[in-house]
Amino acid sequence: MLVLCTCVSIAVLDQVTKVLIQAKVYLGQEVVVIPGFFHISHVRNTGAAWGILQDQNILLTSLSAVVLLLLCFARRAFLRDARTHRLALGLMLGGIVGNFLDRVRLGYVVDFLHFFLQSYHFPSFNVADSAICIGVAIYLVTEIRTRPPGHESVGNPATVAVDDPDHPAS
Repeated sequence: MLVLCTCVSIAVLDQVTKVLIQAKVYLGQEVVVIPGFFHISHVRNTGAAWGILQDQNILLTSLSAVVLLLLCFARRAFLRDARTHRLALGLMLGGIVGNFLDRVRLGYVVDFLHFFLQSYHFPSFNVADSAICIGVAIYLVTEIRTRPPGHESVGNPATVAVDDPDHPAS
C-alpha cells in the first residue's frame, strides 16, 4: 500500500504543480524567489535530464513505459520487502508516471525549479525528477548500509541484514 500511495501522491503533486506553473508563469519567465539561489521558471523540456536526447519524445516515452513495467513486474529481483525500499519504489514510480503523463499529453515535460550556486546554474527540474532522484538515493543508501559483505543478491530474503530495522525478522 505504501508503494501505491506514494506513487499516486507524487504523480498528483507533480501534475498539480505543473498545471499551476503553466497557468501562472509565462513560458520562459523566471520568478526570483531567492536571488542568486532559487528561481521558479517555466521551461519545456523535450529531452531527458541535463538536456540530453532533445526532441526524442517517442524514445523517452517508450523508455519510461519500459522502466515502469520493469519496476512493477521485476521489483522482487532487486528490492527487499522493507519500508525504505517500498518508499523508494513509490517515489521512483510516481516520478516516472508524472513525467510520462507530460510526454504523452503535451509532447514535452514541464520543468520549473531552477537552482543556482554562485555562477553555476543547475538545469531546471520538477517534482517528478526530484522524486526519482530521492527514490534512487534512498534505495542506494539503504543497500549500502544494510547489505552484509559478500552478499550479491538483493532479492533473496536470506541476504537481508539481521540488523535491518525495516525487515520483519529484525
